[in-house]
Amino acid sequence: MSSRPGDGLFRVDAIEPAVMRIPGRINPADVPGLCEQLSELLRDDGRGGRSPAEVHCDVGGLVHVNLAAVDALARLHLTARRRGSWVRLRNAGPELIALLELVGLPELADAA
Repeated sequence: MSSRPGDGLFRVDAIEPAVMRIPGRINPADVPGLCEQLSELLRDDGRGGRSPAEVHCDVGGLVHVNLAAVDALARLHLTARRRGSWVRLRNAGPELIALLELVGLPELADAA
């Protein structure tokens, strides 16, 4: 959120984060396309706008939680960090959170 003074009161504008949905099943071959999709979301709009500081990654549509999904999320996290942004998971099930923690990526399990 942002705020600015106006007539003695603060005006608060809610800024919605960008959302990237990951439905279905993730295969290792899907990872480069997902990273490119995220990079598109994080590109500057060229008109003075800024790329979002945070992207919510909606993983509620994942039908198969496996190491390919974990690898994809880790690479998406790296892509966002390289661009000065952050990925937060939305609708992550307990299986995905447990798997992320098991493989040593608890920072990815920090859900939105």
